[in-house]
Amino acid sequence: MAAAAGGTGGCGCHIVAVPFPGRGHVNAMMNLSRLLAARGAAVTFVVTEEWLGLIRSSSAAAAAEPAGIRIRTIPNVIPSEHGRAANHSGFLDAVATEMEAPFDRLLDGLEGPPPAALVADAYVPWVVGVGNRRGVPVWSLFPMSAAFFFAYYHFDRLPAWLTNSEHAPESGNSDQRLGHYIAGQASSSIRLSDLEPLIHNKRTVKHILTTISSIRNAQSLLFTTMYELEASVIDSLRSVLSCPVYPIGPCVPYMMLEDHTVSSGKVARQGDYFTWLDSQPVNSVLYVSLGSFVSVSASQLEEIALGLIASEVRFLWILREQSPRVQELFSGINNGMILPWCEQLEVLCHHSVGGFMTHCGMNSTLEGVFAGVPMLALPLFFDQPIDGRLIVEEWKIGLAVRDWASKGGLIGREDIARAVKKLMSSDETGTKALRERALELKEASRRAVNEGGSSYCNLSSLMETVCTPK
Repeated sequence: MAAAAGGTGGCGCHIVAVPFPGRGHVNAMMNLSRLLAARGAAVTFVVTEEWLGLIRSSSAAAAAEPAGIRIRTIPNVIPSEHGRAANHSGFLDAVATEMEAPFDRLLDGLEGPPPAALVADAYVPWVVGVGNRRGVPVWSLFPMSAAFFFAYYHFDRLPAWLTNSEHAPESGNSDQRLGHYIAGQASSSIRLSDLEPLIHNKRTVKHILTTISSIRNAQSLLFTTMYELEASVIDSLRSVLSCPVYPIGPCVPYMMLEDHTVSSGKVARQGDYFTWLDSQPVNSVLYVSLGSFVSVSASQLEEIALGLIASEVRFLWILREQSPRVQELFSGINNGMILPWCEQLEVLCHHSVGGFMTHCGMNSTLEGVFAGVPMLALPLFFDQPIDGRLIVEEWKIGLAVRDWASKGGLIGREDIARAVKKLMSSDETGTKALRERALELKEASRRAVNEGGSSYCNLSSLMETVCTPK
């Protein structure tokens, strides 16, 4: 068993955190762990040996193990993170069957006080069984929107033609509102089509339903969202679930923003991209990042590149797998930067950044909300279509890129350029409304996480269930 530096710090409230082994999930759990540690808990963060290496090799490695958090590992009993997208269902199968036994053994040999609680990503539902057998409370963290959870919680109410992978009738039923089938569905904008194509992948759906079912035996359900973003959905869930529901977000690394502000080192500020951002006008830069898991096709990537060039808008594009074709297209272009990585939240909060083209993963969505930046929604997979719908129609802080394209087809460079120009325009009335609404949600998110706010109080109530002497 490999171990990272740091100990439990002598705190009597010891919490063991278990993320699902995927970058967005690990990031969300680490953000929560930082919050717990800041409140005085000692956190043991459990990952595979491969993931310990990935955490240590990241550009944020200096801040990967803050005070109050220690990292412990189990062996690499699942397929590598590299290439897991090629067989996502198989990866889920391995996570479901191979990780429990080594985790159980790790708990048996864990030094320090016994855990007062296990906080586990909902997509490692076997942790609930481990906690129940040991008499340790389990908090299940759902790192996606409450609306996504709500839809699959009521999976049995969805139409058979959708859940049985049959083609929708020609009448356009896939554009029906989810509320047509689920009474009390609070996110009125969500459509059945937002569940596609994921809902047709029976193996993956089986894992989602197992995850949802496990919540019935958990002691608490946590969401990375904040109450103010999904109030009616959370109220609906509280009325049907037997365990308490705690939205504790936006669960983004805002504490690291504070660390950078007071730190004299400011590691992140040494990057050339911050020097470049500092020299750009306010709200003039479009930040582009389409996630780290599912990539767009080579042809779509080229259209995005050509659309950015045609828009003539300043940009900072995070492209994790460098494309020679994209580099060729941008040869001689000096109004932007292409990088493999950056400090995303700090970039989004920079005064020069005025828009965010995003794949609508929940972490990125919440970071965009926290930064108060309007978004161009380009959802790719899994929960992202629902997040995109929330961004555009529910919260009204973004535009849907696909609104400029034929349904399901390639989004052309002209359409991308048009969408980018519209979002970044300082003149259009509609864009001004998006920017004003984004700033309203920015202020709401700051209030939620500050002392006395909804998420701050929820986290306090949660910790009191295990950290207060009986």
